[in-house]
Amino acid sequence: MRIANLDGRATLLRSDGRGVDVETASSGRFSRDPQQAFEHWPALRAWAATLDVACFLPLTTDTLLNPVPRPRQVFALGANYRAHAAEAGVAPPEVPVVFTKFPSCLTGPRDAVALPTERVDWEVELVVVIGREAREVPRADAWSFVAGLTAGQDLSERTMQRQGPLPQLSMAKSLAGFGPLGPVVVSVDEFTDPDDLELGCAVNGERMQCSRSSDLIFPVPALIEYISRHCTLYPGDLIFTGTPQGVGATRRPPRFLVPGDVLTSWVEGVGELRNPMTGPGGAAAAATAARQQASLSSR
Repeated sequence: MRIANLDGRATLLRSDGRGVDVETASSGRFSRDPQQAFEHWPALRAWAATLDVACFLPLTTDTLLNPVPRPRQVFALGANYRAHAAEAGVAPPEVPVVFTKFPSCLTGPRDAVALPTERVDWEVELVVVIGREAREVPRADAWSFVAGLTAGQDLSERTMQRQGPLPQLSMAKSLAGFGPLGPVVVSVDEFTDPDDLELGCAVNGERMQCSRSSDLIFPVPALIEYISRHCTLYPGDLIFTGTPQGVGATRRPPRFLVPGDVLTSWVEGVGELRNPMTGPGGAAAAATAARQQASLSSR
């Protein structure tokens, strides 16, 4: 199953571009609110399996928004790819390095991002969407608590990140627009091997990152086991699982995003984000767009 936020409405999509509005097709049983889809994920999946293929009609996907607009919690992982830890000059961590991205930073798969400084870096990530409440989940059962997977960018302001005696990870990675997400959430059963997916990103068509999630130091089941041991995970929560090698800060010389760049990010089997970068003057427009998205998604 592939679920999207199409102009503020929960929509089931097929890989051929045909789709169906969840609220309309279910006669109101399920909400139009994309976030509510994850609150009722098992029931929604069971219902979707009964839909006749004739219900799916051609749709334009020009108005795809963030498919998970209001998660309670957004967890993120640092140094969770072997090659990325090596390029950063750090030893592979012995336990997951967990921080948070604030939900207010999330934005859509086509939204512009206003760059607040000249040191904003890219970090493509495989993102997990939780499908049911999880507490002390054993690794062997972890995938059954996942609603689906999506693509994300953990954009990072590197000066703020390194200010002070300790890293400012959450603040530096939670500025406005620093969490592009989408374009859809794809249920786990759509993947032949959800533990081995290609992901990458490009700036203006030049590939910067390309790896496979099999290089994760702590794969998805290990992350869910670890986080749920300490915190309760709720439906619709997100886990940004970490970024592979190829970030701008470790290049020689370092390279960062500039206004006019187009950042394209992808995860195998999920699809592509395409986010244009604007200058500080574009901050007001980006903020207005984010408010409009949040308003649409809560109706």
